[in-house]
Amino acid sequence: MANIADQMVQMLVNAGIKRIYAVTGDSLNEVNDAVRREGSIQWVHVRHEEAGAYAAGAEAQVTGQLACCAGSSGPGHVHLINGLYDAHRSGAPVIAIASTIPSFEYGTEYFQETNTIKLFDDCSYYNQVATTPKQFPRMLQAGIQAAIHRKGVAVVGVPGDLTSVDTAEILTSTVNYNPIPVIKPNDEDLAKLAGMLNQHKKITLFCGIGCADAHDEIVALSKLLNAPVGYSFRAKMDIQYDNPNEVGMTGLLGLPSAYHSMQESDLLVLLGTDFPYTPFMPSNCTIVQVDIKPERIGRRAKVAVGLCGTVKDTLTALMPMVQQHDDYSFLKAQLDFYAEVKKNMHTYVADTGKKENIHPEFVASLIDELATDDAIFTVDTGMSCVWGARYINATGKRKMIGSFNHGSMANAMPQAIGAALAMPGRQVIALCGDGGLSMLLGDLATITQYKLPIKIIVFNNRSLGMVKLEMEVAGLPDWQTDMHNPDFAMVAQAMGMKGITVTDPDEAKQALREALMYNGPALVNIFTDPNALAMPPKVELGQVKGMALSMTKMMLNGRMDEVVYTIKANYKHIKDLI
Repeated sequence: MANIADQMVQMLVNAGIKRIYAVTGDSLNEVNDAVRREGSIQWVHVRHEEAGAYAAGAEAQVTGQLACCAGSSGPGHVHLINGLYDAHRSGAPVIAIASTIPSFEYGTEYFQETNTIKLFDDCSYYNQVATTPKQFPRMLQAGIQAAIHRKGVAVVGVPGDLTSVDTAEILTSTVNYNPIPVIKPNDEDLAKLAGMLNQHKKITLFCGIGCADAHDEIVALSKLLNAPVGYSFRAKMDIQYDNPNEVGMTGLLGLPSAYHSMQESDLLVLLGTDFPYTPFMPSNCTIVQVDIKPERIGRRAKVAVGLCGTVKDTLTALMPMVQQHDDYSFLKAQLDFYAEVKKNMHTYVADTGKKENIHPEFVASLIDELATDDAIFTVDTGMSCVWGARYINATGKRKMIGSFNHGSMANAMPQAIGAALAMPGRQVIALCGDGGLSMLLGDLATITQYKLPIKIIVFNNRSLGMVKLEMEVAGLPDWQTDMHNPDFAMVAQAMGMKGITVTDPDEAKQALREALMYNGPALVNIFTDPNALAMPPKVELGQVKGMALSMTKMMLNGRMDEVVYTIKANYKHIKDLI
């Protein structure tokens, strides 16, 4: 007769799970053995459970399907938390198996005892512990359904002793229902929105990840309204391509053009976005918001009208009610402004830097040029995220994922593992910071163990670059942000992958081409300029004062050479501010 571990594996197979990212051990060993005996699920032996949770989240994001990770008693499942937070906040459907101590030891402060309900409550939509054979299948099924339909994490705790117990008869459904409803505002709300669109002349559309499947509808509406289209980082790959009215991103990583369009509008339409940075929202225009989750409406901006629906369903119902606008002047002004912004961006690319201080904008532009049209990019939080946001362009086939909502370091490399396993025919490129890569360096061995042809590009600026910038604009001299790094290329070689170090900008293109064409995993360690700045589209006077103050403090502390170099390295930014 099958035991609970066998039942678990069969239910995961039925839910479409292809692999489990985990480190086996003690309470998880029965599950591991059930996976081995069943044969269709791959057990991916990561070196750190956090990497496994990141990989599962990435798999869910690139496939749109349920993914799975697991952790054994105590420290094993505790390690999952950061990656699960990221998956949950990214809307990635992930089922996490948290095996625990034997059930008869609960409440005794036993070795490795944790309270999984308290532990995972803030990063999951479903979080329960099964202690009997009758409970388990109902809880696992509920977790699977919650993850799929609520778009987030579900955690099922399983005591180690339960996994070897015989199953009980299942009296409830184990079918994974996935109905896809049409969700749009009511006719009265649609008519109200259409009336506003027909009345206003200077309209900007701002798109979030909720627009991912509505590219054609967004473009069609923008043409009807002669409206510029801005977008968030998460929406870039879905909205930028084949879009004649796009004006780029806004926000901390964005461009002045989208910010300018939004500020100059008399009507701003927020579509499928929970964009968190309120200082970038205009305060002197009418704002309308459409979101599938009405609880989000109005929490980031002063919204006049809020509508509930998916973007695709809403626009499909809305557009027959919208009149063609004849005035192109607002759109033309914004597109002209955007053209100038893109021209200025090229100056950062044209200036390639010097030895051991290669300009990261130049590196990112080379990656964009050399990568395939359907490449999957993962980007570390920090400066690597900035360069990916600004210089990696959409094609309609490319995808880019990162820790966009949770904002964790160390995400890019393990996310690349999940993406490469889920999409074996696609080029996968991880844009890593030296700080991020260092955190989970051991999982380079996972890449080589499974022969994943991931390309890791290390923007090695020998510092926590974004933190350094944060301190400087706050008027603080940067301190404890320097990184004493190993030779990442030699580390890669020791792990069994191709390793290349680039210190000269003239060698960057050939090194990247060689790595991307290599039939296997490769790491390119590029020495980038530690003083490259990522200026946001809206620079506050306080930030300018803060930078000046931090430079003064550095001079008073005898760091004049660093001050002079920072100014020289960023003369283009200074020119833009004057």
